[in-house]
Order: sequence, then C-alpha cells, then structure tokens
Amino acid sequence: KTILPQVTQRHQRDKSMAIWSAGCSSGEEPYNITMYLFDYLGSQASTWDTRLLATDLSMDALAKAQKGVYELPETLPPRWKQSYFVPQANGHYEVAPKVKNNVIFRQFNLMEPIRFRRQFDVIFCRNVMIYFDNPTKTALINRFYDATVPGGYLIISLSENLPPNTRYQRVATSIFQKR
Repeated sequence: KTILPQVTQRHQRDKSMAIWSAGCSSGEEPYNITMYLFDYLGSQASTWDTRLLATDLSMDALAKAQKGVYELPETLPPRWKQSYFVPQANGHYEVAPKVKNNVIFRQFNLMEPIRFRRQFDVIFCRNVMIYFDNPTKTALINRFYDATVPGGYLIISLSENLPPNTRYQRVATSIFQKR
C-alpha cells in the first residue's frame, strides 16, 4: 500500500525498478515478490522492467531456486496457482516461465563489498542477520544503506532488528527507509 506506489511513482519515466532479495535461499521470496509486482502492475506489468536480483552464498540453494519446483501451501490463492505455476506429475508445481524469467539468481557473499550497477529501491534481507553478531550486522546494514536509493527501503524479518544508530529510519515493524 505504501512501498509499491512510491517506487512506481519514482520510476514512471524509466519504468525500471531495482529490487534485491539478499539471502534468497531456495527462491520462494523472489518469486513471491515477482507475483506481487505482476499483480500490482496488472496490465502494465509488461511495460515495466521488474527483474529482480536474488542472491545467496549457497550454490545448492541457488540450484533449487533456479529449478523453481515447490510443494504449494494450501493458503496460496487459487488464482496465483493458476497464473504463476505449472503442475508437475509428482504433485509439485513449477514456477511459470514468466515469473522465473523475472528473477536473476547470482551467488553473492554478503560479507563482500556491494558493487552492483545501480542502487536498489527495495532490499529484502529476511532471516539472514539472525546468524550474525552485532559488528557484522552493523557493517552489513551500512553496506545495504549505501546500496539503497534515497527514499528506498530495507525489509527484514519480524525476528530480526537493526543495531542501534543505524542510518535507516524505521517506518513500520521490520521496514526501514533511507531518508
């Protein structure tokens, strides 16, 4: 209700969003984000570049993510099941090509400098920092901040918190903005 309207307004001219799923694990998050983007943009989705970057350190997790085959939860909206998945013989479902093609998977170590071509409108880093000590977490948050556009967002999980004295401003539970 807030973030997508702001991002689409910011990019009305270039029609190109920059979203990063850092620590994407087996890919559910970036595919889910893509589905939300497609739903939000509706008939205009094809006029936007919504490709998102999904990174993880684990090559095994990235291989599973690129396959995009999952057992779907009962809570998945039936419309999503029809629009965004292809049934497989074993009762699992494969992410539809239009969704798969919107996600760019890359191996990346979050301890390394962040040097991507452009800054991000939204960075998702959920259930990753729970494994880091405070100095490591602080250094990562500072790198994320530098990789976020002014007005952009960092979204973490409900079980995490940012260290004190972060440059991001909290705008909601687990949502922070670069002001």
